[in-house]
Amino acid sequence: MRVVYNLLLLIALPLVWLRLFVRAGSEPAYAERRGERWGHVPENVGRDVIWFHTVSAGEAIGAAPTIRALKARMPDTRFLVTTTTPAGSEQVVERLGEIVDHCYVPYDYPWAVTRFLRRVEPRALVLMETELWPNILRGVRGRGALTCLVNARLSERSARRYALVPGLTRTMLRDLDHLFCQYPETARRFEGLGADKARLEVTGSIKFDLDIPPDLDSEVARLRREWTSERLAWIAGSTHPGEEEIVLSAHAELLRRFPDLLLVLVPRHPRRVDDVVTLCDRSGHSSVRLSHGPPDEDKPNVLIVDVMGQLLYWYGIAHAAFLGGSLVPVGGHNPIEAAVHGTPMLMARHRFNFAEITQQFEQAGCLGSVDERSLAGAVAELLADPELRNTQGRAARQVIDQNRGASNKLLARLEEIIA
Repeated sequence: MRVVYNLLLLIALPLVWLRLFVRAGSEPAYAERRGERWGHVPENVGRDVIWFHTVSAGEAIGAAPTIRALKARMPDTRFLVTTTTPAGSEQVVERLGEIVDHCYVPYDYPWAVTRFLRRVEPRALVLMETELWPNILRGVRGRGALTCLVNARLSERSARRYALVPGLTRTMLRDLDHLFCQYPETARRFEGLGADKARLEVTGSIKFDLDIPPDLDSEVARLRREWTSERLAWIAGSTHPGEEEIVLSAHAELLRRFPDLLLVLVPRHPRRVDDVVTLCDRSGHSSVRLSHGPPDEDKPNVLIVDVMGQLLYWYGIAHAAFLGGSLVPVGGHNPIEAAVHGTPMLMARHRFNFAEITQQFEQAGCLGSVDERSLAGAVAELLADPELRNTQGRAARQVIDQNRGASNKLLARLEEIIA
């Protein structure tokens, strides 16, 4: 099966180059450091490393506290953190600075992986969540290095996809020494795909141990002072194509009841900001980009956040939060950043990326279900009832408190098995 996989990779090679070229057209950062994606490692990256792979910004943010703590316990060991996206790269640099080395992960082509591994000589590979690549796993195991999948999540939908290639999936799972899963259901799905039960452990989700920046409260206060003051505000976080139209329609309906209401609109991908601005103009909303600063006179009714890494702060100024990626079949995004502030949350039905986490918030009564027709009404109910918001906010914080501690458990296990 691996031969077929590599043959398909070879056939897809022109498409990989084309995709990289197209992405560079909309996000110039994709045009930089392209050699790293083919296994050419920067000179400043060390050898004999503990290698963490985080895909994008969300995984990098979630992994940062664990990496920082493990580095503190192993100060003489070099750590390498790879990402796939420029957004992830920015978060590694911002949050881990000079305590780790960083570069892009190589594409899973055998020659690129071999070139990369010969250069970095990893002592261990720690994959975040569910980022499985056959040639990378086989190459690391072939060198006798440890392989771990941590904070693993596997939705029912993803499990069905892996089941379509059972031979390749079983091979990848055999190449993992340890699988640290967020929840028992995840472990059962991996076992159903062929993972050795003895290698499976349930450690909880490290996302609940959010890396809170020290300036969180002061920055939220500044944003509130500059952008909302006494205004009511709601936020649509990490939205995708097809969702902004629904959100803006709901906002138009809400403005009839709350004329001074502000919508904070945060597209998942900053490269789409121009399209979102156009949507606002076509729908008759007055909008402003965050990067342009607060307007001197006119008060816009839509603020478009076009700066990466700001979502956590903006959830703090909102009286209600809609979590994007759930009106369209993307699978939803992490609710914990909103819950930290005690902000009442709303999601549509596509939640498979965070099924277990969202279920806990829903059962606690602080995450409501909406669709295209009910979004405006659900937001209006929260905006009109401060006591309801306070009740849901307390429940959200309680869910977080009840789930803290996964990072310490995972850290202890990683230190044990790597040592």
